[in-house]
Amino acid sequence: MGLRRRLIRFVFTAIHGLRRLMWAVTGPGRDGVHAVPLTGLGRVVLVRLTYAPGWRLPGGGRKSGEAPIDAVLRELKEEIGLLAHGEIERLEDVRPGSGLAGDRSALFLIRGVDYRARRSLEIDEVGEFDLERLPADTAAWTLQVLAALGGLRPPSAG
Repeated sequence: MGLRRRLIRFVFTAIHGLRRLMWAVTGPGRDGVHAVPLTGLGRVVLVRLTYAPGWRLPGGGRKSGEAPIDAVLRELKEEIGLLAHGEIERLEDVRPGSGLAGDRSALFLIRGVDYRARRSLEIDEVGEFDLERLPADTAAWTLQVLAALGGLRPPSAG
């Protein structure tokens, strides 16, 4: 990793830490969204953030008045470069393991995801993985969500 990427990671990690502290002090967390994006071959698309370790489900905060479905599609466009998708299913809302009281997230399963991976100041890397062979450094909360959805399988051929 080059000096520029290390500097970006340091700055965004510090900003993220300050945001978490502010949320803990100012009261309940904010509404957010997360996606379990699956490609047509049933592979899950995960992101590596510049400010947090491990591979994670894409997602983020909702803007004021933004519908959850609109927020998750916006986040996928921003984070993985979403181009198209198939069926969207809203799953049970979750708490993304932030440790912040009240922090909650609408969770969506999105099938048939077509994307063009891109890096940004927030996203260090985008990757797709077989559900049975996730990277060793996949974030614990991401593993918990995917385990709870254990019935996910790639579409059968033919």
